[in-house]
Formats: sequence, structure tokens, C-alpha cells
Amino acid sequence: MALNHDDELHIASLVVHAVPRRAAQIAEALCAPPEAEVHAVGANGKLVVTLEAASAEAITQRVAAIQRLDGVLAATLVYQCADSLAAMNEELNDAQA
Repeated sequence: MALNHDDELHIASLVVHAVPRRAAQIAEALCAPPEAEVHAVGANGKLVVTLEAASAEAITQRVAAIQRLDGVLAATLVYQCADSLAAMNEELNDAQA
């Protein structure tokens, strides 16, 4: 049976190292798509970012696009999690957590 990627959710976190004077502009550009969120911007130009996508390929493409942004020195994947949408939306009670 073929896996339908529309039924998956991939969440990735990365650290983006940018030229410090461009960090705010890069953070703004990263937040433009709704599936991206910037959680922190350091004075040293480091940004903490999360991405959501329907496939690992989409995450990889988004990371590559971030690496090509003017002022980005590096974008490093820290963590990636993938699961079915059903599992991601499943409620856990305190005993399961």
C-alpha cells in the first residue's frame, strides 16, 4: 500500500546563523510562510526556527531555500519528527505523557 504524504506531518527545528545586522530581516522573511516560525533571534545572528510540512522532501527544500537567503551563513537541521496526522492529533491523558 502506498503511503499518502498528505496524511503526514513533519516538524523540523533548525538553527539559522545569519550576519548579525541582517538577522531581523531574515527572521521576517522566514516568518512569511505560515508553516515557519522563528522562536528566538540572538544578537549574534543565530535564529531558532521550526518548520512544518507534509513530507521530508518539503522540509529539505525549505531548508535549502533558507540556506540561499542573502545574509544566511548556515542553516543547520537540529531535529525532525514525522508522524501521521491522526497520531499528531491524538490526545494523551496525563498517565500516557
